Order: sequence, then structure tokens, then C-alpha cells
Amino acid sequence: MSTASTAALAVPGEHGYRIADIVLDDPREHEVLVRVVAAGMCHTDATVKERWAGADLPPIVLGHEGAGVVERVGAAVRGIAPGDKVLMTFNSCGDCGSCRTGYPSYCDQFNHLNMNPAGTPRPGGGSGLSLPDGTPLGGGFFGQSSFAAHALASDRNVLVVDAADEDELAALAPFGCGLQTGAGAVFNEARPRPGQALAVFGAGAVGLAAVLAAALTPAAVIVAVDVVPSRLELARALGATHTVNGAEEDVTAALRRITGGSGINAGIETTGVPAVQRAAVDALSWQGTLLVIGAQFGADFATPATGLLKGRSVHGIVEGSSDIYTFLPALIGLYRAGRFPADRLIRQYPLDQIDQAAADSHSGVTVKPVIRL
Repeated sequence: MSTASTAALAVPGEHGYRIADIVLDDPREHEVLVRVVAAGMCHTDATVKERWAGADLPPIVLGHEGAGVVERVGAAVRGIAPGDKVLMTFNSCGDCGSCRTGYPSYCDQFNHLNMNPAGTPRPGGGSGLSLPDGTPLGGGFFGQSSFAAHALASDRNVLVVDAADEDELAALAPFGCGLQTGAGAVFNEARPRPGQALAVFGAGAVGLAAVLAAALTPAAVIVAVDVVPSRLELARALGATHTVNGAEEDVTAALRRITGGSGINAGIETTGVPAVQRAAVDALSWQGTLLVIGAQFGADFATPATGLLKGRSVHGIVEGSSDIYTFLPALIGLYRAGRFPADRLIRQYPLDQIDQAAADSHSGVTVKPVIRL
């Protein structure tokens, strides 16, 4: 039995999203059909949409921070049942060495399962999504394609959560990618020790999630770097001890000044801008580490090798190095305890205002848009 639904389509050659009726197939063995309550909008959605704008590809349903209620499950699904409230996050294979050792964000098939430009085919072929006339659509983006009223997800990227109602469930949607990425960079990788200095480059949703997490650590100095004054002001309110406006001062010099000349022990780079990445490396202390989250298609990371001879390291991370079954519940617990107030980043938009949400995110008006279905 197929399901009629509505989605925001990313159509190659079209600037905005196209709202359209779609049809979803029944879930297969390891799939879950979710009625989407809300979906966070991530910078990755915008980057992918722009990157594939001129490609000869079918329209695709993007969205990868979905939250909703399970309607049907495949025959082999265990531990997830109709009526369960769930978060949808990144997909993984479950069989490679990384998955088997608790690092699914470094799955051997991560790119194929999450960022396939034509959509990720289901086992057995096809996306399971089509227009009412049968025209196939791209789907399976991050194992969900949640810019829609319904999503077909894998049982590997669905986490059952105990939400009081759909309003709370909608508030949890961004935890599926952006928030766990920023917080995980701090808790799972940087792990600042007492008295250390940490800087976050880029005060978007990922960066501000990192600031929120850093405020819960023994770090003595937490610096937010951005060019949008309102975001720097928010970073201060969320726990940053210092801010640097990169449009007004030399970032490396400012960080050296703030740390008394020694430099930062850890940097979290979310912008993907090569010049910012270079400044971040130059601002590291001896034996400091730069954690790279942001990347621009076609842009190279370049820094003189002599700068790394001071014991510095550059380490790329994906999805905050999160194991969704342990890390996400812990992060949600901090949110519910009032210690990780991520709701201060969120503004909700109805599906028919998704283009406005994208524009507000791009301009910096909204830190984390959430599309409410």
C-alpha cells in the first residue's frame, strides 16, 4: 500500500524548492515509514542543492534532520514500532569495521548512503519516491529525505525518543545532524582540559552547538569567531568568554592576544573557508589540534608544513564522531536538564515557507531553521 504525501523538491536548474505531491512505496525489510513532524535545515542541504543545481539528475527530496512518528515498519525491523516517536539521523551500513566498533559516522559507505547525488537506491533498487504519475524521484538522502510529510528511513538511522508531544519532538529534530556534530566535536574529540583555550570558527548552528558544549567543560577560554555581530552576541549569551569579528580584526592575532600569546589548544572549524582554516592553524598552540568539520567542494586545505612541526595536528571529523545510540540520548538529556539550551537557536517555518527559511539561514537572520510539517 503506497502513501500519498507532500514534499519540497530540489529540482536541478530551479533556484528554490518546488512543493509537490509525491507517493512513497511501502517500507521494505529494514525500512521505516515515518510521518514527519519537523525537519531541521542544515547548511549541507543548501550546499548540496547548489552543487547539484546544473546536474542532469532527477528532482530529489533533501532534508536530513527529521523527527516524526512511525506509521509502518518493514518485516525485519526490530525495536521500532508504529506509534514510536523517532529522530532520523545519518545512515550507516552496520557491517564495516567502523560501524562494528562504535564509529558509524566513519562508515565505509558513508558518502554512498548519505550524499549520493542521484539519491541512495534502496536494497533491490529504486528510491521508493515518485510523483503521482509514476515519475521517479531521488530519495534516501541521509537515509531519510525528510523535507516531506512522510519519509522512508533505514532502521539504522532511526532513534526512538521519549518526547512528551509533537512540539517537543519538533524541537529535537536538529539533534539529528547539526547539534550532534557541533557538540560531538567538543565532547568526543576536543575534550578540553581545565584551563585550556578552545576557539570555534563559524557561529552557525554547528558552531554554536560547540559553544554550548564547551561551556559544560573545564575550558577556561571559549572564543567564537564569525562576521555576523548578532551571532557573536548570541555566542556570548550561550557561554563564549570572548568573541572575534573576522571582518574587523586579524583572527590569528586576536586569538594570540586573548590567550596571552600561547594560542588555542583546540580549534573547531565549521566554515570550510580555506583562509579561515589557515588562520585557525596559525592560531594553534604548540601541540594544539584543529578539528575540521566544514568543507567547500573544490577547495583545498593548505597550510605550510613547517606550521605543523610544533606538534600541531589537523583532524577531520564527521557528525561529531557520534554513536547515535549512546551520544544522542545523552545530549538530549542535557537539553532536557536545561544545560544545553539548543532551542535558542531555532526558528520554525511551515513547509510552504521553506525558501524563506533557506534565505534567512543564508543571511544569518536565523541560526537553525526547522521546517514544521
